[in-house]
Amino acid sequence: MSDAMIERALARDRWIVGACLALMAALAWAWLWRQSVDMAGNSMAASSMPDMDMGGAMSVSTAEAGRYLISAFLMWLLMMIAMMLPSAAPMILAYGGLARGARAQGAALASTTVFALVYLATWAAFSLVAAIAQWLLIRTGFISEMTLAFGDRRIGGALLIAAGLYQLTPLKRACLDACRSPMSFLMRLWRPSWTGAARIGLAHGLYCLGCCALLMALLFVFGVMNLAWVAALSLFVLIEKAFAFGGRIGFLGGVAAVGVGAGMMVY
Repeated sequence: MSDAMIERALARDRWIVGACLALMAALAWAWLWRQSVDMAGNSMAASSMPDMDMGGAMSVSTAEAGRYLISAFLMWLLMMIAMMLPSAAPMILAYGGLARGARAQGAALASTTVFALVYLATWAAFSLVAAIAQWLLIRTGFISEMTLAFGDRRIGGALLIAAGLYQLTPLKRACLDACRSPMSFLMRLWRPSWTGAARIGLAHGLYCLGCCALLMALLFVFGVMNLAWVAALSLFVLIEKAFAFGGRIGFLGGVAAVGVGAGMMVY
């Protein structure tokens, strides 16, 4: 390959990265749609979990629990990829631009792939915690195997109130500001090496978790595989991060969540 062809390829790397992110998100959404169709007739949780009494986890073998946890983890991971990649794309593309500039100046490798993978690894860790929580909640009868949602509206209402109040806190605003300002965030933490890429990817992932993890927990309120609810949460996160009025939308969403949660607890 000639130098001119290499330069043209590098100049188009923003489009290549963007296309890869769009493809990953599209495939994850396609999987979610397929799962939601399957669960309409036969819940994944019901097909994966053995018949259980309410006597405790000891009636489930280690192999059965392990298979269910792996299945639930993959479900959560693909769901997080579908929900979070669109809102993370501006940060990943901005990092790619800085990495391209660093390479042009002869700096050490700054890998966009490493940055994106470490970012996704933070959501993989969240997915593992969510899968374990899902299994335990099913085992204790707090959520339904068929809907993967709280059967007691008061519990769902309390979770909505907690998420709504968190939307109004300084910690939420700080995490959201970091996610909404890609260039200032990257310039503050920039290190032109693969270790630097991993460090910034981890930092962005942690800020993103601080911004959105409690919102993701709301999936247990209306159904983990309720595709309409998943899409609504994804759109809310995208608006919060990508638009100038996102902060106000986040605040109003928090107030609305508190109101709806209170209504669920009372009525």
